[in-house]
Amino acid sequence: MKIPQRLRLGSAIVLLGTATPGAALTTSTILQSALSPDCLEYRVVGICYWLHCSSSGCRVRTSVKVRHYVPDAVVSSYSNTGDTPWGEVRAMSLPNPTAQAGGDGTTNQEHENNLAKFKNADVIGHPGAKLFSQFTAGFGYRCDGAGTAFMPYLLSTLDTLAWRYNLPEAAYPEALTPGLREIGSRSTLNLWGNVYPRGGFLHQADDHKAGAIVAQRAGDIVTRRGQPHVYQPLLSDARDGYWPAGALVESDAATGKWQPLTPRLSMSCAVFPHDGPLAQARQGDYAWALWRPYSCCKRRGQRFLGSVDFD
Repeated sequence: MKIPQRLRLGSAIVLLGTATPGAALTTSTILQSALSPDCLEYRVVGICYWLHCSSSGCRVRTSVKVRHYVPDAVVSSYSNTGDTPWGEVRAMSLPNPTAQAGGDGTTNQEHENNLAKFKNADVIGHPGAKLFSQFTAGFGYRCDGAGTAFMPYLLSTLDTLAWRYNLPEAAYPEALTPGLREIGSRSTLNLWGNVYPRGGFLHQADDHKAGAIVAQRAGDIVTRRGQPHVYQPLLSDARDGYWPAGALVESDAATGKWQPLTPRLSMSCAVFPHDGPLAQARQGDYAWALWRPYSCCKRRGQRFLGSVDFD
């Protein structure tokens, strides 16, 4: 009975999406963006079975298995080192002796269409866990995400060797083989760019697409363990009745999806590439909330016997 109320609340927040390009990103805006039924995508997907034993004997109990997305992190992609669009966390990624400046390549020739770009990236835990918990309470049982509010999982200013020199990933097969690990498709003429090497340099005429590529690269790193970068994994461990999100894969919504936060807020989520107008940031700074899928069910016994999915 509470679901319609939550849906109306999320619909009201859509009005925030009318913010003009270039508006500053604040923690308050990020908190409100978590109230998105479209990004949440709450579903009942199966049944879990538990063995419950007491002094009177043992019996099998069941609980509903649910699946939904959780806003794990805010991923910023920006041109000028130290100028992340999320103002309250700017002190986390200030310039240092190994990471300064940034921006696009140019030879100052007006006739030249220079595609070389550089962008920094930050992956910081989404601050809306408490508000998100209240929002999802109306839907039923909810799953915990992997992110911790305001926790820095990747700051490119501390990842200088890999982010600015592409070492060692410049020599990886994924970086040298056309068609491998790319965002989009050549066959559909909608190729945004390559995931590897996962650094800040790329060639892309559209600045919004360039920002999205760098955000995808950052998300790719933090959702895997043992990568040659300076970062913290954004991962949870599986346990009885809990199936956490795994590695983020480009263009695959089943592994994660993106909610634009700035320069224009949206209450919908999508994967890269996607159709529709792309808002251009005046300062080359962009931010997305990374939503990832989790499945879980309520514990109703001492031993987990398994689960059955409807699909």
